[in-house]
Amino acid sequence: MKTLQLPANKLLLSAALAATLLLNPLSAAVHAAPVAVTTSTSYATEYGAFLKDKYSITVKEDGTITRGDLIAYVAALLPKATAESAAKFSDLDKTDALFSQAALLYDKGILNGPAVAAKQPLTNLAAILIALRASDLKELAYSYPEAKADTALTKAGINLSVLDLKTKQELAAAIDTGLLPASYQEKLVLSKPASSQLVQVLLGKIAAFQGNYKHYLGYVSEADIYTKIQDAYRTSNIIQIPNLQTVVDTALKQNVVTGYNLKDSRFDANFVEALSITYGHSNLQHIVQLIGLLRSEGLDAKVQLEPKTSAFIHMKEWGEPYESETAKVVKIENGNYITYAKEFDLKFEFNTVADKEKFQGIILKYAKKDVKDQKGLIAGSWWQPLYYSLTKLDDYKLIANTKIVDGHYYAQSFSLPEKAAEVKEGFAKVDPSVKVESYTFWVDGPFFNYLNGESL
Repeated sequence: MKTLQLPANKLLLSAALAATLLLNPLSAAVHAAPVAVTTSTSYATEYGAFLKDKYSITVKEDGTITRGDLIAYVAALLPKATAESAAKFSDLDKTDALFSQAALLYDKGILNGPAVAAKQPLTNLAAILIALRASDLKELAYSYPEAKADTALTKAGINLSVLDLKTKQELAAAIDTGLLPASYQEKLVLSKPASSQLVQVLLGKIAAFQGNYKHYLGYVSEADIYTKIQDAYRTSNIIQIPNLQTVVDTALKQNVVTGYNLKDSRFDANFVEALSITYGHSNLQHIVQLIGLLRSEGLDAKVQLEPKTSAFIHMKEWGEPYESETAKVVKIENGNYITYAKEFDLKFEFNTVADKEKFQGIILKYAKKDVKDQKGLIAGSWWQPLYYSLTKLDDYKLIANTKIVDGHYYAQSFSLPEKAAEVKEGFAKVDPSVKVESYTFWVDGPFFNYLNGESL
């Protein structure tokens, strides 16, 4: 096949309407817990923000948290029951608001019963034991010989004389696995009320052990982040999802959309949205330099590479399209082509909203092309870069995303808000059985201009 490079504006289309790459799961390095957090307060703050953003959990203040509160918090983190529970409690019946949540924990072996004692103050001991069981670490705990458990507890300064073997095993496993961080082990009195900070940390750890916390390659500031990003990119492939593509390719042929993305939710960063920016691109050199650029500007952030595949129409009058390891081409009935391009979204979670707000100024100065052959830009800079936020930012513009889902895969297409209903209806006409979602978010001005048909 003749290799003809796409015009710059068509290459931009592929980037703008991004699509998803399938990473080799074995190569996707992620952190299950924050690596830059070193103090009790910062652990609790980070986990607290996450719990509020993803689960609408706001932990009560010190001295007011009950066993019932923790049961409700933990139940919110767990998969919901699929069958009616046979749980019975001596102090809670099915008419109580907390019953279904307590029953969920009972069925999963987190609560023992027969009493729930929901109104009693939550102690440190109860909080740690419930968290250990909710983190699916019981088998590990009960593998501990008593001597091994005693060693861990003695090192942590915990009094052994009042504890039975099972409790010692669970506490020791909580310490050794990091479920109970070292900063919370100092002067720990098991019978005292659990602080809101400890509860936030334990809930965050439960989410992490369940695989439901943030997923990221590392921090911008880490020395080996460049290697991690390049490994993640190079082990990616163009995503092909027949069930979804039948719908969105038909919509593409019918001009319902001008392009779409394919992504895999298993690589979603799961960051706190108020602190996050998503940046789309296709060029590996560009993102390596982008990380260096952020470092040079004093910005640090967690970073995740979310693979995607971008699909768009290549018109036959442009000549035969360029095909490579990063672009697959399929000829369609009218003689045009659909190009499937390997791309990615970089998801950043900054330390503060102020840092997030600084991102745009850096991109517009060093990574946005305004004239041909412009000097002073990082490699692979686009005329109309694509970056966006799910929370409102000044000088960003509102656009819409229309999305259909198949398991952990999804297809999405960006449009102006006033076009979203038309796109949604178009997808539904192609296949009335698909569930179509639509929502608005905030994107950079140059990409908004692109959706309006403007050149800059």
